[in-house]
Amino acid sequence: MAVSDPPNLNQERQCWERGESTVVGVDEVGKGAWAGPLTVGAVVLASKGRVNGIRDSKMLRPAARERLFVRIRDWATTWSVGHASARECDELGMSDAQRLATRRALGRLSVTPDRVLLDGSWNYIDWLPSTVIVKGDQTCLSIAAASIMAKVVRDRIMSTSAADFPAYVFEKNKGYPAPQHRMALAGYGPCVIHRKSWAFMDDLPWTDSPRYDRSKINQSTLFDA
Repeated sequence: MAVSDPPNLNQERQCWERGESTVVGVDEVGKGAWAGPLTVGAVVLASKGRVNGIRDSKMLRPAARERLFVRIRDWATTWSVGHASARECDELGMSDAQRLATRRALGRLSVTPDRVLLDGSWNYIDWLPSTVIVKGDQTCLSIAAASIMAKVVRDRIMSTSAADFPAYVFEKNKGYPAPQHRMALAGYGPCVIHRKSWAFMDDLPWTDSPRYDRSKINQSTLFDA
C-alpha cells in the first residue's frame, strides 16, 4: 500500500481473522507542544459501516476534523481519550507521560482490547497485546481515527485555556511554538500549563522562572492512571 493511499482496515481485518475481535487504534497528539496536555486517542472501529475522508489528523483542516469527529463518534464501537497534564509531562518525562495518557485512554474504553495498534516504531504498551505500525496514522484506519479524536479534543482544551491565558494565543497555536506564542513567553514568562522542563525555558529572560529539573524530585512518586 502506498502511503499516499487512504488508510484502510487491512490491519484490523488481519486481527479479526486471528480471533482478536476487539482491535483498538491508538495515536497521540501534543508531544511537540510547549504548553497543554499530551493527549492519546483510542478508537475501536466497527467492522461494518464506513466513514469517508478519514486521514491522519495532521493532513486535515480544522473544519474537516470537526466533521469527522462527529462521524467517527457515531460509527465507532467505542472511543476515548486520555491526557497527561503539562505538570505530569515535566515530572514523569515524555515517555512515561505517554504511557500514562495511553493507560487512561484505554482504561476509559467500554471494552477490553484484544489487540492495540500503535503508530510509530516504539512499542511502549507492555500490559496488553500490541503491534506498532510505521506510518500507521497514514495507513491504518483505526489509528487515523484515533489521531482525529485526540486532536479535536486537545484543540478544544487549548482553545478553552486561551480564555484564561489570552497573551499566549492558545486558540490559534494550541500550545505549539508559533511566533506570537514565543513573543508572549519572552514578555510574560511561562504560565501554569507550560511544560517547564523543556529547553525553551533556558532562553527566557526571566530569572524567577528557571527550567524545571526533574532530577530533583522523587522519581518513585508517580501519578495514578
